[in-house]
Amino acid sequence: MRLNGEISSGEEEEKQTGTTTFSSQKVVVGYALTSKKKKSFLQPSFTGLARNRGINFVAIDLNKPLLEQGPFDIILHKLSGEEWCEIIEDYRQKHPEVTVLDPPDAIQHLHNRQSMLQDVVDLNLSDCHGKVGVPRQLVIPKEKDPSSIPYEITKAGMKLPLVAKPLVVDGTAKSHELFLAYDEFSLSELEPPLVLQEFVNHGGLLFKIYIVGETIKVVKRFSLPNISKHELSKVAGVFRFPRVSCAAASADDADLDPNIAEHPPRPLLERLARELRHRLGLCLFNIDMIREYGTKDVFYVIDINYFPGYGKMPDYEHVFTDFLLSLVQSNCKKKLAT
Repeated sequence: MRLNGEISSGEEEEKQTGTTTFSSQKVVVGYALTSKKKKSFLQPSFTGLARNRGINFVAIDLNKPLLEQGPFDIILHKLSGEEWCEIIEDYRQKHPEVTVLDPPDAIQHLHNRQSMLQDVVDLNLSDCHGKVGVPRQLVIPKEKDPSSIPYEITKAGMKLPLVAKPLVVDGTAKSHELFLAYDEFSLSELEPPLVLQEFVNHGGLLFKIYIVGETIKVVKRFSLPNISKHELSKVAGVFRFPRVSCAAASADDADLDPNIAEHPPRPLLERLARELRHRLGLCLFNIDMIREYGTKDVFYVIDINYFPGYGKMPDYEHVFTDFLLSLVQSNCKKKLAT
């Protein structure tokens, strides 16, 4: 893949919209990604397809002022830190014609597990073939003495077992650590700030709902197994679990009970995705969703992630290429309209 800004040649395509014809143009996508994200996302299968359709990916040089680089049609980024947020926000203000995926202030909203799920709580998805909520949760702030956690749990009336997650999501492996507590006293071993969620039995299956603009893809992943009352009465302590969304945990080809494995209703997913795109102000994210065991249409959102591992999403190369081209075409229409 060329990273020197040279635009590769590709076939000219024409798309007819009303009485106006748009010739496909060469699209320059500047990217600022960690080395890990670059490796997983900019795979040869994706960059090759994109290049053939007129899209060129150009690495943003973090050692040079962003305003001196480009020109870009789109900027794709996933870097943390206040300094980068200020740089990209300044660029957005001075280059409103460039699509930035996504605005840094909107991304910041998902860095806190308390605020990220509030938008789901505020939704009203009646008449959408199902019910979507979030598990009951309790925030343990940083200044809270860990020894007081059992009291806080009792005071809040939380039911065991509880899932414990770091409050802040900063892209590190530590921020994705997951603990399961069978008794409230063992939680005093963990270090705040934390979010505690009531564990909901869900048949050991998680639905990862990938959002790319208006496109929705659902992938099944194995998750934590059901916990019986008998097990809860016999087991004590807090246990660390590996990240349940890893690629090795794919359940798409597994022979599962249809009552557990059936995808959430499409109208429900479309409404949920549309509402969250609007409320979050984001184009690129995924939703971790579970179905309450023993029900058909009761779902819980347990996490929302910005710019997730799209390399694990089926056909991501075509989905993302179409999405990037649609953004440029949309900008062309806006320019013509004005």
